[in-house]
Amino acid sequence: MGQERTYKRRPIGVFDSGVGGLTVVRALRAVVPGEDIIYLGDTARVPYGSKSPRTVERYSLACLQFLLDREVKLVLVACNTVSATALPALAAASAVPVIGAVDPGAQRALAATHNRHIGVIGTLATVRSGAYVQAIAAHDAGARVTAAACPLLVPLAEEGWTDDEIAWLVARRYLGPLFAADPQIDTLVLGCTHYPLLRDVLGRVAHELAAHDVAVVDSATAMAEAAHHVLGSGPNRRGEPGRLDCFATDTSRLDELAPRFLGESPTGFALVDL
Repeated sequence: MGQERTYKRRPIGVFDSGVGGLTVVRALRAVVPGEDIIYLGDTARVPYGSKSPRTVERYSLACLQFLLDREVKLVLVACNTVSATALPALAAASAVPVIGAVDPGAQRALAATHNRHIGVIGTLATVRSGAYVQAIAAHDAGARVTAAACPLLVPLAEEGWTDDEIAWLVARRYLGPLFAADPQIDTLVLGCTHYPLLRDVLGRVAHELAAHDVAVVDSATAMAEAAHHVLGSGPNRRGEPGRLDCFATDTSRLDELAPRFLGESPTGFALVDL
């Protein structure tokens, strides 16, 4: 019993190449509010999407080890690029469960769709990897998946331009060809942890283009729900919010960006070297 109690008190680890993974922390704090969380943003080396798979794997293994050294009980990889290219290496190197961004989003999309026509949007690296197409096909080979890269959504989220004319124009520019390719899409996967900040605009534009209801699935919420399922027996304490400790490899702009993604102001980021 004592060992089980100690395990429950251990924190959840979350890492990303930048600040986008704070949307996963935000979702975790809603789904499992009693859990302590350690967040690491490798902001000195962002973006990972332009790096080779070998380099992404090396960087992500260093992030994993940082969290394991702090005795986390679960690791969430809040980076779609890492999830698409390095998840097997991370799982093999970890003594605790590792949850990526892709499979939870794929499973949630399949649970949401009525006609098995699914759209996926993400960064260029994520879409080129075919990770969501493969993950959805692994669970339902008959599902039709149409994917589109939407690189400008990341800077829009970081600038806070999430519900203005520019956001609407960019959303229509990206989603227009997606729904033209498959007008029957009834579920849209936001395959990047930046995209939940634009969820309202993306959802409304999708509905407008499709002329029918479109379920919007974000990987951040799907990951938080997957973590809750893995943890099973509840938070480390009851009746009080968990602690959040944030670390970064570069602290430039974090005071400005972090509250947008987290939905609150963190107490601060400790600067670390990996």
